[in-house]
Amino acid sequence: MHKVPPEAEIRALTGHQFPGGHYTIEHWENVLLTGCTGADLLPGGLAHPAALFHLPIVGSGTSIAEMFALGQAESDLSIMIESYEWEFFQPLQEEREYGEEGYIASAERHDDSEREYDRIQFAFDVSAQDRAVARSTVTWHYTRNTL
Repeated sequence: MHKVPPEAEIRALTGHQFPGGHYTIEHWENVLLTGCTGADLLPGGLAHPAALFHLPIVGSGTSIAEMFALGQAESDLSIMIESYEWEFFQPLQEEREYGEEGYIASAERHDDSEREYDRIQFAFDVSAQDRAVARSTVTWHYTRNTL
């Protein structure tokens, strides 16, 4: 059995800041990403909105593996997705540098009669020239005692 992390360690994650950084969606990357969705390239160098899945995570200086480790996931299979919320304030464009900041918005333990899990919400802000471009809010459940 995997050891459940103390609740205080999970709650202490709230406010954790990722290093932040920059990311540019390259044209080739947009072509591959768009092709994977089965869509045609958007006109005028617009990037496919699905770029908001990875752009803020990588640009903020973190990774999905680090996000799993911060929540002390029992395994890669113990993560359950509650939601991905994407807000676009401007369209994403290829070949444009974006600034990214990311942090843990909340981290809390839930223990009901059927299961115990930690709910961790990550927030990533994307900007260009000091203007908000997009926000990605990722909420995952770190299930406990599943192994």
